[in-house]
Amino acid sequence: MHIAIDEAKCMGHGRCYGVAPTLLHDDEEGFVAERGQCWKVPDELLGEAQDAADACPEGAIELLEQAPA
Repeated sequence: MHIAIDEAKCMGHGRCYGVAPTLLHDDEEGFVAERGQCWKVPDELLGEAQDAADACPEGAIELLEQAPA
């Protein structure tokens, strides 16, 4: 499973890194530091990835079977 964070949709609410502190982190402006990125989620962090996606009010976080081409 991959996680993708849409940089344009992220509004910096901080809910994602609040519920997934092992997977996501904040930057100096309060946005998720990993915005604009897509990467493979380790199996042991899939629960955190789902929690982060569910917590985002903007829908900026997607879980994908495969990384986009």
